[in-house]
Amino acid sequence: MISLFVAALAAAALPMTAPGPHGPLSGTLVDAGKAAPVVLIIPGSGPTDRDGNNPMGVTAAPYRLLAEALAASGVSTLRADKRGMFGSKSAIADPNAVTIADYAADAHEWAEALRERTGARCVWLLGHSEGGLIALAAAQQPQGICGLILVASPGRKLGAILREQLQANPANAPLLPQALAAIGSLEAGNAVDVAGLPVPLLALFRPQVQPFLIDLLKQDPRALVARTTMPVLIVQGGKDLQVSAADADALHRARPDSQLLVVPKMNHVLKDVERDDRGSNLAVYADPSLPVDTILVGEIARFVRR
Repeated sequence: MISLFVAALAAAALPMTAPGPHGPLSGTLVDAGKAAPVVLIIPGSGPTDRDGNNPMGVTAAPYRLLAEALAASGVSTLRADKRGMFGSKSAIADPNAVTIADYAADAHEWAEALRERTGARCVWLLGHSEGGLIALAAAQQPQGICGLILVASPGRKLGAILREQLQANPANAPLLPQALAAIGSLEAGNAVDVAGLPVPLLALFRPQVQPFLIDLLKQDPRALVARTTMPVLIVQGGKDLQVSAADADALHRARPDSQLLVVPKMNHVLKDVERDDRGSNLAVYADPSLPVDTILVGEIARFVRR
């Protein structure tokens, strides 16, 4: 217990920047020491900040807690704000004017900055949820990247996952015809007229994000992971409401030599859920007092130190 406390004190959280398109990208480095492996945490969808919080109801701080837990296991991390958002606000004027390729370019900027700052030969990319797609896109240019950790990452095109998510909640039944039609339109590369959409769907399909959604829905994670040769760890939570075991299995089949880890009690925000009901699971999204799953931490540390 004392050794973990000392390690946490030694691994102070330090501000760090990397070059962005028009201004700096901003993040937090937790440095576990000179010889420590370095992990770049790439956040999930929407306005998710470097700690893993989101103004749409996620305050569980999963990335901050993961970084602190990994530091206690001798692993350094960098968690960052996306271009145009939060501390990286000055990087671009419009945070919606992005593509997966743009975010992948930012991952490479961070990897290069981290190699210079820490002396590491290469950097591990940990992509959570949509961040897994960004990690896979960045890995198509493998220079400076040690390997990939894909946590709750899509293994199928996003259209299929969006349909599943919408259909899984019975309350969405009245909205499904219009929601499914909108997804189909975006998959075909066409903008959606939001004039007749119900209010609950406006946040998902608002005009400002439709160009990004069109790009996002084109991405094929199975093809991307199949083209990589670096080490890959695929992690799936047994109680994830947003990304299913089918996605982890699809990624693993595309890269049969990858490592697949299923964490039975872990949900989408990387924390354990004891009960099976949806309400208990969602309540964890707003609880920063709960630690991230210990199996997750131990297996990531083992993977990057091997």
